[in-house]
Amino acid sequence: MDSESHPRTQAADGQYRSLARVLSIDADGPIRDAVSMPAAYSQTDQFRGARIHLCDLGGLEIRDCEVSGLKIVDCYGGNVYLGGAFERLVVNDIDVTAYVEAELDRQNPTRPLARDAESPDDYRAAWDAIEAQWAATFDRARLLPEAKLHEQVDGEWSFVETQRHLLMGGDSWFGNAVLEDDSPYHPLGLPYGGMPPEAMAKLGLTLDATPTLEEVLVPRLARMATMRRVMDGLTEAELDRVCGRKPTDSYPDRDYVVRHCLKVVLKEEVEHHRYAVRDLAVLEAGA
Repeated sequence: MDSESHPRTQAADGQYRSLARVLSIDADGPIRDAVSMPAAYSQTDQFRGARIHLCDLGGLEIRDCEVSGLKIVDCYGGNVYLGGAFERLVVNDIDVTAYVEAELDRQNPTRPLARDAESPDDYRAAWDAIEAQWAATFDRARLLPEAKLHEQVDGEWSFVETQRHLLMGGDSWFGNAVLEDDSPYHPLGLPYGGMPPEAMAKLGLTLDATPTLEEVLVPRLARMATMRRVMDGLTEAELDRVCGRKPTDSYPDRDYVVRHCLKVVLKEEVEHHRYAVRDLAVLEAGA
C-alpha cells in the first residue's frame, strides 16, 4: 500500500496479532510473571518508544503502522517478512533500500512509469501499461472458480476485495477530488482498514456485500474507462490545477493538486496489481 493512500492524520490501524504474552525483566535480569495481553491492538500509540526484550514474538503481525526508527536487534528466527513503504531499510548493517527498489522495478516495469510520471504523456504511458496489466490479469482470474476469487491468501485481501479497494481508491482520489462528481462513491468500494465506521456509513459503503468478480468489475471498468478519457485529454494546466475537494473528509485540509491525486491512483493500481498476481499464483497452484 502506498503511504499516501490513507490519511496520515488518523492513527494507523496497527494490529499486533499473536502477541500471547509480554515478559517483564527487572533490573537484575530475572523474568517476573508473564503479563497476559489482548490478542490485538488498534489505533494506539502505547508502543511508541517501547523496548521489548527477551520476549517470544513468534507470529507477531504489525500492519498499517508508522514504524520510523523501528529497531530489531540481536533477534533470531525464520520466515521474517517485511512489506510497506520504507524510506530506508537496513538489514544487518547493510542498506538494502536501493536493491529492493531496483528489484521491484525490474519485476514490474510499470512501477517506475507510475512513480516517475511528470508530463501528460508520462501519465498516459503509465495508464496504458496499467490497463494492459489488468486486462491480462482479469482474463487470468476468470479461469479460476468464483470461490477462489474470494479466498484470502495469508490474511491479505482476496482478488475481489482488491478490486473493491481499488474502486474505493479511485472514487476518492479521482472521482471525488479530481472530477468532483456529485455521487463519487460506489457502495461496493472497500476502504483502507482504519476508516472510522461513521465515515464509511456517510459514504454509503456496503462492506458486508458479497459481490461476484463480474459484479465488481462493472463499476471498476467504468471508472477505468473514465480515467482513460481524462488521460487522453490531459494537459499540463490540468495537472497543475488545485482540486476543489480532498479525497475524503478524513484527509487533512490542504491543497490537493491533480497531478498528485492521479499519481496516487497510478501507484495504488501498480502496487495492488503486484499483490493480486502474487496471490493469484498461490490460488492457481491450489486450484
